[in-house]
Amino acid sequence: MNEQYLPEASNKKPVKPRTVQEKEAVMNRLKRIEGQVRGIQKMVEDDRYCVDVLIQISAINKALDKVGHSLLERHTHHCVASAIKNGNGEEAIDELMKVIQQFSK
Repeated sequence: MNEQYLPEASNKKPVKPRTVQEKEAVMNRLKRIEGQVRGIQKMVEDDRYCVDVLIQISAINKALDKVGHSLLERHTHHCVASAIKNGNGEEAIDELMKVIQQFSK
């Protein structure tokens, strides 16, 4: 199986740390997605109809996109906005554009 290239994570910290509620919301979504993936594994093991499996894969992709969009929005409102206010906007916008390009592949 080909592995997708994942760039190294930065050591940067968010400008405004996530609240407990924000963390819980993201973690709950990710746990739900994890459960959906386990459900698909079971569907494959049980030789379920291909279309049924594909529909579930589509649902997971949409759920991951929703989590990603939520994180992108927060990053833009806090980290990028702060960088612009502090005179580091070009660098932050370049980074944001790269992540949007990666996210939308």
